[in-house]
Amino acid sequence: MNSRLKADGRFWLTLGGKNFLGRGRVELLQRIRETGSISKAAKAMKMSYKAAWDAVDAMNTAWQTPLVDSGPAGSRLTEDAERLIAAYRKADARHAAFMEELAEGLPDPAA
Repeated sequence: MNSRLKADGRFWLTLGGKNFLGRGRVELLQRIRETGSISKAAKAMKMSYKAAWDAVDAMNTAWQTPLVDSGPAGSRLTEDAERLIAAYRKADARHAAFMEELAEGLPDPAA
């Protein structure tokens, strides 16, 4: 068992003081891109369609322009969604590196 102290924390992008984009929502957007369907994306993530739709609706409303366009032919991500996914990934990688760096200065319980 690894008994070292580590820094831990979830990373979210916030908008208007509310959680806007995190790991789960990014995965949902990516699965919508892959499947062309909110329903299929939800099923792949083992979440209800309502939870997936609510997340998409919350993101679309908070961003003020759609991140997901839905219509009779299915759903697709907008350019804004693609830019946000890329920005999230870059910021999340920097967050992970920071957390690792932060842990380097923590005491070792075995020492």
